[in-house]
Amino acid sequence: CDSSFLLAALVNGGVDVKAYMVMTAFQAPFERADAQRVARETGADFEVIEADILSQADVCANAPDRCYRCKRFIFSTILDAMARDGRTVLLDGTNASDDPARRPGFQALAELGVVSPLRRAGFTKDQVRNASRALGVSTADKPSFSCLATKVPVGAPLTQAALNAAARSIETA
Repeated sequence: CDSSFLLAALVNGGVDVKAYMVMTAFQAPFERADAQRVARETGADFEVIEADILSQADVCANAPDRCYRCKRFIFSTILDAMARDGRTVLLDGTNASDDPARRPGFQALAELGVVSPLRRAGFTKDQVRNASRALGVSTADKPSFSCLATKVPVGAPLTQAALNAAARSIETA
């Protein structure tokens, strides 16, 4: 919802923008379909980057700082693609309702220089949803969905089997 709104607002504002999605084993397949739909709807240039998160031992150890390590991997991957494309400013959809105390990945964003314009502008999740509806963004009412890794208890190794079990538990909930 947040990144989709940010993308739509940038495109509507005439900003030269490219959207990147890093697809890993941690995302449910519908996330790719949603992102592709929003890119089509906005007319934005869009690239899906397949990344093997399960090859990242520090992430898969599933320590309490997993989110930090994962965000470093994801956003570093995007920064590499951006460098190849000659792009220099990386924006994300973090909003003012996102609580840094509950999101260890915030540190990674800061270290990598990721800019969060919605957060900086004080846009809350409700404001993002309302503005998305006004722009006709199809994800305006999309439920929040955290990655599959958050469904695996901290300390339990993140494996494809553990992620598959997490996905099944969501489907049956």
